[in-house]
Amino acid sequence: MQLPIKKMTFYSIMGALAIALSAAEYLIIPEIGLLPPGAKPGLANIVVLVAACTGSIAGTFYIILLKSLFVLITRGGSAFFMSISGGLVSGICMVMLIRNAGKLFSLIGISVISAVVHNMAQFIAASVQTGMLLPVFYLAMLIVFGIISGVLTGVLAETVLPRLIKVLKPLQMAET
Repeated sequence: MQLPIKKMTFYSIMGALAIALSAAEYLIIPEIGLLPPGAKPGLANIVVLVAACTGSIAGTFYIILLKSLFVLITRGGSAFFMSISGGLVSGICMVMLIRNAGKLFSLIGISVISAVVHNMAQFIAASVQTGMLLPVFYLAMLIVFGIISGVLTGVLAETVLPRLIKVLKPLQMAET
C-alpha cells in the first residue's frame, strides 16, 4: 500500500517534530532536579496524541517508532527498550480510547490515561531489564508524575489540534 505524498509528508513532519521535542526535553530535563529518576514530561507525546486524533493508526505507530529509533541512536539500547515499551503500550491505549471511548474521555483524559500506562509499561520494562521488581513507591511516584504530565500534554494537544485540523482539512479535500 502506497501512502499519498501529502500523508507521507505529514507523518514525516510529525515524526521530525516528535524527535525535536524529545531532543529538547532530554537537554532541558537534567536541569530540573524535582522529577523522579528517568521521568520526563513527554512533550513528544503531544505529537503522538495529535497524530492519533488526525491520522491513521499506522502513522501514529510510525511516529512512535521514529521517536524510539532516535532514542536508540542517541541514548543506546536500554533507553530504546524503555522508549519502545512505553510508546507502543501507551500508543495502543491512546488509539483504542480515541476510537472507542472518545466521547467518554476528553483529550486531556485520554492523555492522562496514556501517560500513566506509558509509565507503568516503562516500570515493567525497567524491572525486566534489571531482573528485579523495582520498589513500588517508585511506581506510585511515576503514576503521580504521569497524571501531571498527561494533563500538560493533553492541554497542549487540545490547543494545537483545532489549528492543525484547519490546516489539514483543505489537504484532505484535495486528496479526494
